[in-house]
Amino acid sequence: MYDAIIIGRGPAGISCAIYTTRANLKTLVIGKNDSVLLKAGKVENYYGFEEPVSGRQLLEAGEKQALRLGAQIVADEVVGLEKLDHFTVKCVNGEYRGKTVLLAPGAPVAKAPVPGIEAYEGMGVSYCTTCDGFFYRNRKVGVLGYTDYAVHEAMELLAFTRDVTIFTNGRDLSISPAFREQMDAFRINTGKIKGLYGEGGLEGILFEDGTQEALDGLFVAYGNASGVNFAMKMGILMNGKSIAFNERMETNISGLFTAGDCTGVFKQIAVAVGQGALAARGMIEYVRKLGKPAE
Repeated sequence: MYDAIIIGRGPAGISCAIYTTRANLKTLVIGKNDSVLLKAGKVENYYGFEEPVSGRQLLEAGEKQALRLGAQIVADEVVGLEKLDHFTVKCVNGEYRGKTVLLAPGAPVAKAPVPGIEAYEGMGVSYCTTCDGFFYRNRKVGVLGYTDYAVHEAMELLAFTRDVTIFTNGRDLSISPAFREQMDAFRINTGKIKGLYGEGGLEGILFEDGTQEALDGLFVAYGNASGVNFAMKMGILMNGKSIAFNERMETNISGLFTAGDCTGVFKQIAVAVGQGALAARGMIEYVRKLGKPAE
């Protein structure tokens, strides 16, 4: 059991970890080393550096600082988040329990590149298996994606139907060994999608080779899970495509905080670092009200 679990290894997440570890909270940071900041060759507008510094240097220095103070950092992909008595963060290679969670995975990922998909959103196309899987009991459904996240969503749909196909949209599957043994439960279609069809709702998928496949529902899990994906599943309030938060960086779910680009605020390193610090203060107060920190 951790006092603080931080989803995201960018400036917001690492900033939060530095504060929570210094407050003696058992802290875990989870994320793949894929921050957009890694692509920044020169950063000239971050306080305290006389000369330009690369984004990679900033990230590496921040992680070293957090590790020195006692934080744990795990390189893994988060595919699910739940809360009962505590939070459970589901990753490709395991699960972790925490008293508080910070969502700082960066900006929402782009929607799947399928022409006309927006016209069927809420009419057969969904972004949340937890929200809408129930409506497709014993029906034919698909998951649009090619990564571990898509397999995780397909596994969740098995509670409602056994007729599940993963559509990769021409992409090669990128599945970790932990999920490969689950693949026998699904059909895989690697065809490049031309578009969707249906009158008054989704009826199926059209492929560029001229074939088509009838379908009752399509769940989008393209690329990796974002903070928005978790938000929809948990009923977190949103401001458009950004996660809503209060002055403590807490969402409408008690103990669940957010920071960084997923909040929709000015996308700057300084803003992310400041939001991470504010979220840490809220998490520290939350854990101390609960009583004894995790051991």
